[in-house]
Amino acid sequence: MQANVGNIDRAIRILAGLGLIAATLFGVIGPWGWIGVIPLLTGVFRFCPAYLPFGMRTCRTTK
Repeated sequence: MQANVGNIDRAIRILAGLGLIAATLFGVIGPWGWIGVIPLLTGVFRFCPAYLPFGMRTCRTTK
């Protein structure tokens, strides 16, 4: 797995994931908020499998 998620993208994913999980734990939203685990994990591991078919990457490439 080569990193394909950049720093800004990573921060947004982690914050969104944590926000959804926290909202679920505090009862603000229903159990669908556990979907926040997905952006959280893709931000932590800096790899998004959805980017692969499109050849996308938001991080700098090293040469």
